Amino acid sequence: MYLRDHKKSVYIHIPFCKTICSYCDFCKVFYHEKWVENYLTCLEQEIKDQYRDEEIETLYIGGGTPSSLSIPALKKLFSILKIFSLEHLKEFTFECNLNDIRKELLEILKEHHVNRLSIGIQSFDQEKLKYMGRMHTLEEAKEKIKLCREMGFSNINIDFIYGFYFENVKRAKKDLKKLLSLKVEHISTYSLQIEENTLLQIQNIKPIEEEEDFRIYAFICKYLKRKGYQHYEVSNFALKGYESKHNLRYWQNKEYYGFGLSAAGYIDQLRYTNTKSLTNYLKNDYTGEKELLTKQDQMDNHLMLGFRLVNGFNIQEFEELYQEKLEQKYPIKPLLKNKDLMIKKGNIFINPDKLYIMNEILIKMI
Repeated sequence: MYLRDHKKSVYIHIPFCKTICSYCDFCKVFYHEKWVENYLTCLEQEIKDQYRDEEIETLYIGGGTPSSLSIPALKKLFSILKIFSLEHLKEFTFECNLNDIRKELLEILKEHHVNRLSIGIQSFDQEKLKYMGRMHTLEEAKEKIKLCREMGFSNINIDFIYGFYFENVKRAKKDLKKLLSLKVEHISTYSLQIEENTLLQIQNIKPIEEEEDFRIYAFICKYLKRKGYQHYEVSNFALKGYESKHNLRYWQNKEYYGFGLSAAGYIDQLRYTNTKSLTNYLKNDYTGEKELLTKQDQMDNHLMLGFRLVNGFNIQEFEELYQEKLEQKYPIKPLLKNKDLMIKKGNIFINPDKLYIMNEILIKMI
């Protein structure tokens, strides 16, 4: 049984960057004005071809570096968004590079109803920043956040990266303490991964020892909780009421469109990823990988995504959606017995003390 979700979310990928960070393996290219102009024209055509007039609840513009767009390009992008039905939009997130934040940019974002900013600060540790190919100071960040507040933005996320080979809990605490002085509503934390074809991998930078990585992760979870942030997803922390509505739709296995180079989407049981070739995309050939999911695939995804949430997912909703008994489809009883899994108020979730080994638990189930 499949019930189509008539409310959707939209992710739009802007692949252009003024500089390329050493750790980033997202699909990106150096900024070139002519490419940007052509890209936005093709983006508009893709949206017109694929979007089917559903009501859009959340909209997320990511990258790459969306804030790298020139003012004329930004205006063109926002004019394209008029294609969507946005009357009941609950959350509109726009990713920014700290160095791009200025009054003119924020005025345009505010004018077009962006109500959430995601700023890729990553760290204030100068050695970590050097390895990442970034450079900014705490004072600069405070000035930019202050400007965002003055312009009326009351929902700000900051990304934080930890897990360099030379890092330990003491060093991570010093870094995180500076980040917290910005008093933002949401913090996304990521353990550094040395990905293929990134500068860090080419430079043969070694990953952190797993035991130290776990110690830092455990510290972050406890420290942010003490500071009033709710740990609601494996890597995400928010003040009450500021959880990312857009990302929650991913983790709740709900449908969403992905538009732009390399963007991923999930519509009508079909998971797809657009081409990563800018050359192909600029020829309006955006087709990449596609996978039509069986009911078993959908259930597996529901588990894998739902267990990323600290509160897991509702058992009754799962069973009503798929017309299957959870305990008959998955070996949950032994995992409940050894406390890998827990049940509370109708929700099944991974024991918070074992979130770090989530993948091992999922392997036992799927």
